[in-house]
Amino acid sequence: MRVHVVSDVHGNSEALARAGEGADALVVLGDLIDFIDYHDHTSGIFGRLFGAERVGTFARLRREGTRTEIGAYVRSLWDSLDDPASAIDAAIREQYDRLFAALSAPTYAIPGNVDAPALWAEYAADGLHLVDGQVVELGGLRFGFVGGALLPDGMSPRPNAVWRPHLLSTEKYDRTVAELRDVDVLCSHIPPAVPDLTYDVVSRRLEIGSRSLLDLVRTQQPRWSLFGHVHQPLARRLRVGVTECRNVGHFQRTTTPYVLRW
Repeated sequence: MRVHVVSDVHGNSEALARAGEGADALVVLGDLIDFIDYHDHTSGIFGRLFGAERVGTFARLRREGTRTEIGAYVRSLWDSLDDPASAIDAAIREQYDRLFAALSAPTYAIPGNVDAPALWAEYAADGLHLVDGQVVELGGLRFGFVGGALLPDGMSPRPNAVWRPHLLSTEKYDRTVAELRDVDVLCSHIPPAVPDLTYDVVSRRLEIGSRSLLDLVRTQQPRWSLFGHVHQPLARRLRVGVTECRNVGHFQRTTTPYVLRW
């Protein structure tokens, strides 16, 4: 078997259309949407709606500002639009139209934190398997899938937010992980909670990893734990016991899938 795995596509539909070439299946670990493009401030949904200069300001605040400063700035951007909810919905659907059309069959996909999974059912197609929270057998191996990312401790979703990332409470996320049993390949958007896997060397901060994923790796000892989310990790791979933990890469930039063979 040969399976190609990608994560953090962030709008790169051209590369996504080639990602499954030569593979028996394609696995997508989330973040299809290009919401804020830190490499090209004119691109992404923010770039199109607000322009490169404002995206640059947001990027600086994300590096140097407080959560309060970032929140106030984002609210000021939404307030500058006549109908921000409609603008966001149209921009997301425009990207999803291209991205889902680019997927080859069969594809097994889960959402990341920069996704709108409530819309995914609208893109149902033959050969597209939406597998968040499921265990699927491929080539004799059991693949367990869990999408989304974790809310920071002490935070809750804003009830009337224009854009709400796909962030889950620790309790809800852990319940999904607990349902994944006898897994040979663990597929998630975020990494297990290991500092070398969660630290981003460019943003110079620890992203949030999952302790329940790490517990599953230690107890079930799958062959592989595959994930993305951290674009420039301190370590792209390491072993936890017998499990090969692997960040499959920032596909928007690398355009190269991680190849899994057995």
